[in-house]
Amino acid sequence: MSASINHLEEQTRESSELLEDIMPSAITLAMMLRHKKMAAWLRTEFDGYQDKESAPPYRRDLPGHIVARSPQYGWIPAPVNDQQGKEYGHLDLIEGTKALEKICVNSKKGDGNRILLDKEDMVALQKQINLSAELAINLSREAYCRLLRTVRGTIYLWTQELMRKGLEGEHNHYSTEERSLVADQDAPQHFWRKAMEELDNLPVPDVKSAGFFERVFGRAG
Repeated sequence: MSASINHLEEQTRESSELLEDIMPSAITLAMMLRHKKMAAWLRTEFDGYQDKESAPPYRRDLPGHIVARSPQYGWIPAPVNDQQGKEYGHLDLIEGTKALEKICVNSKKGDGNRILLDKEDMVALQKQINLSAELAINLSREAYCRLLRTVRGTIYLWTQELMRKGLEGEHNHYSTEERSLVADQDAPQHFWRKAMEELDNLPVPDVKSAGFFERVFGRAG
């Protein structure tokens, strides 16, 4: 088991590298450094959260658009007012980054992902707008990508700080002295809050869409 902080940092800046491949290396590094909080956060991000209450703010209340299923035209904008849109048109994403990344890889810029409203919300909103059609929230690809960039940015900022503290190069293990140098960097909340604040200025890419042949034959399928 070896880890290179430099290589991990480079991966976070490469659009050809998926989080699906980056995160296991980050988990390995966190365990080698005895960064238990960071390892736990990375694992939960990778696998998904149990409920919305345990999910961080960058996964909560993501704004979308309410759409209704028309027998003639398919999914069309639902006739909701601004207040109804604000009350019902948002989502908490608790799925793991691997599943979320697959949605981005298999969609194009400008696309969205539809998720049906919770049963109770759907019934309540159907009554309000006097419509019996199925209702869903359309969440933009950009919203998914922003969440994934936040995770990616967190890993980037963490590795940057580790390198700034002098931990560079390939390692099979870290000495007690080396681990003590970065013991105070076991702070995922600090790094993801910083990633949220600085996201537009971080050199971390959006998820690339797969081409047609990649979608049919490649890993994205």
